[in-house]
Amino acid sequence: MKLVVAIIKPFKLDEVRQALTEIGVHGMTVTEVKGYGRQRGHTEIYRGAEYIVNFLPKLRIEIAVDSPLADKAVEVITRGARTGQIGDGKIFVTPIDHALRIRTGETDADAL
Repeated sequence: MKLVVAIIKPFKLDEVRQALTEIGVHGMTVTEVKGYGRQRGHTEIYRGAEYIVNFLPKLRIEIAVDSPLADKAVEVITRGARTGQIGDGKIFVTPIDHALRIRTGETDADAL
């Protein structure tokens, strides 16, 4: 099993969610986060004054999938989240040692 964590632009969520649903991903956790990468934020002008915005709004998507599905999930997230502009995001894949569904007690792949 793998945990796929993707940091994406907020307006790309629907595309990514739909693409993941089509390949059989049944659930996800989405968190509103703020951060920056190489672009180190940007400047905005508000009422004539220039402000530096250090942390940009992003979404963090977390999905747990069977190992064979992880590469396909990364592929569809990449395709759905890409705009070609700086700040499109990152994807991290880590192993899951153990999973448990609290309601039924199912473990590992059955718990997904």
